[in-house]
Amino acid sequence: MNIAIDAMGGDHAPEAIIKGTMKAIENFPDLHITLVGDEKKIKTHLTKSERITIIHTDEVISGEDEPVRAVRTKKNASMVLMAKEVAEGRSEACISAGNTGALMAAGLFIVGRIKGIERPALAPTLPTINGTGFLLLDVGANADAKPNHLLQNAYMGSIYSEKVRGIKNPRVGLLNIGTESKKGNDLTRHAYELLTDANLNFIGNVEARELMNGVCDVAVTDGFTGNMVLKTIEGTAMSVFKMVKDVLMSNMKTKMAAAVIKPDLVKLKDKMDYSEYGGASLFGIQAPVVKAHGSSDEAAIFHAIRQARDMVMSEVPTKIAEAIVIK
Repeated sequence: MNIAIDAMGGDHAPEAIIKGTMKAIENFPDLHITLVGDEKKIKTHLTKSERITIIHTDEVISGEDEPVRAVRTKKNASMVLMAKEVAEGRSEACISAGNTGALMAAGLFIVGRIKGIERPALAPTLPTINGTGFLLLDVGANADAKPNHLLQNAYMGSIYSEKVRGIKNPRVGLLNIGTESKKGNDLTRHAYELLTDANLNFIGNVEARELMNGVCDVAVTDGFTGNMVLKTIEGTAMSVFKMVKDVLMSNMKTKMAAAVIKPDLVKLKDKMDYSEYGGASLFGIQAPVVKAHGSSDEAAIFHAIRQARDMVMSEVPTKIAEAIVIK
C-alpha cells in the first residue's frame, strides 16, 4: 500500500511529518510512503529511508493562499502533486496538515468526487468521556447544506464508524437545539424526516452538550454549525487545562499536589486529545483524503497515517459509493 503525504504542510513541517512517517513505516510493514516537498529539507530529518520515496518540489500552498486559486495555479505545489499521486493511481490515499480549504479543493478537483455524492464532508473523530469518541460531520467543507446532504453525511459517517472504527450498528444523531422531533429550523426538521426513513440506526436529535457524554457515534450537522462546535470543544479543552494548571501552580501546597497527580493529568490530557484518533477525513472523495491538524506533532501524523491505511484496507470510498447507490 502506498500513501502520499504533503511533507510541507502544517506548523511543524517538515520535521513532524518526517518523524511521524518513519514511525508509521516501522509499525506497518505493508506500507510505502511518498513524501512530496523540498528534498533537502526532508532529508535533514530523514534518518531511515526504507519504503520512503521523495518527490521534490519547492512550491508550497500557504495558509494565506486562496484555496481554489492556489490549487489551480500552483501546479507544482506539494499538496497538488500529492493529490495527483492518488488521482493517477500511484498512491491509494493522501494526507496533509496544510491549508484546509486547499486540501478540500485538491480532493474535489484532482482526486475526484464519488458519483452520487452531492457535497463532500470533513469529519474528525472527537473524544468522549468514556473514551470511545464520536464522529462529527460536516465541520467546514460546506457552510450551507440541504437535508439530503445531511442524509448522505449520515451514511458516510456510519460506514466509516463501522468499517474503520469497528463500531457495530453505529448510532447516528442529528445535532439540534433540542431532542424533540419538531425542534430546529427547516434544515434540521426536513433532515430528521429523511433520517427517520433511512436504513440507519438513527436515534433522533442530539444536543451539543451531550456529545462528549457519548450520546451517539455519529453526529450529523451542516459545516457552519459543525465548525463552530469543533472550535468550541477545542477552545474549552485548552481553557480548562490552562485553568487547572494555573490553580496547581498557584502556591507550594498545590505544586506538591500537582507533582503527585501529574501522571493522571497527563493521561486525562491524552484521553481528551482528538489527534489520537487521527485526522479529519474528507468523505465523498474517490480515495481517502485525510486532513491532519495544522499543529500536528509526530504522534498526530502517525495516527493520521494509521487512519488513512485503515480506510484503504476497509475500502471506505467503495462502501460509501455502494451505500449511496442502494439508498
